[in-house]
Amino acid sequence: MSELADLRRSYTKGRLSESDLTESPFDLFDRWLKQVIDSGLPDPTAMTVATVDADGQPSQRIVLLKDVSPEGFVFFTNLGSRKASELASNPKVSLHFPWYVLERQVRVCGAAQPLSRAAVAKYFLSRPKESQLAAWASQQSKPISTRELLMTQFSQLKQKFAKGEVPVPDFWGGYLVKPHQIEFWQGGEHRMHDRFEYNLTDNGQWQTQRLMP
Repeated sequence: MSELADLRRSYTKGRLSESDLTESPFDLFDRWLKQVIDSGLPDPTAMTVATVDADGQPSQRIVLLKDVSPEGFVFFTNLGSRKASELASNPKVSLHFPWYVLERQVRVCGAAQPLSRAAVAKYFLSRPKESQLAAWASQQSKPISTRELLMTQFSQLKQKFAKGEVPVPDFWGGYLVKPHQIEFWQGGEHRMHDRFEYNLTDNGQWQTQRLMP
């Protein structure tokens, strides 16, 4: 048997109980996110975004959470990317926050809806100029023969937009993921993990239930 089967450890850093739950899952999420940021974990806002193509094949990638509110979770991307193409045909999406340092994870299920161009422009213009240029240079998810060609395109754009603001590409946008289910997972000793799931009811209220590990 592979030595991988012997890699294991105990999870002893915390518990999650009914008394820790908040009326809204976003309040608990905000609390956990702050604790992750304070822990010094690199890229605390990194999350996996899972989409499904027309053949039912799931696809995952890591992006950065750029905003969160009771409305949902926000991220930005190239609208020609694989994720955007799949969301256009199937807006159902799952997010996953892998906060291993605190032995925690958060899973989100919901539907993604495009952000307004005003919201996209507001965020795009707040980015570092190099990031703005990179958005122009890359046709995300499309094949390219060499990295040198990509860097050449980046350099040409850097010269083109050397003065003034970089305009917002019409092929770049963002999404608001409106959740109907959010699960909080806290590792427990002897694999007796604590799991609580919030589900959005038809009347707009959140109901909670404990799940077995």
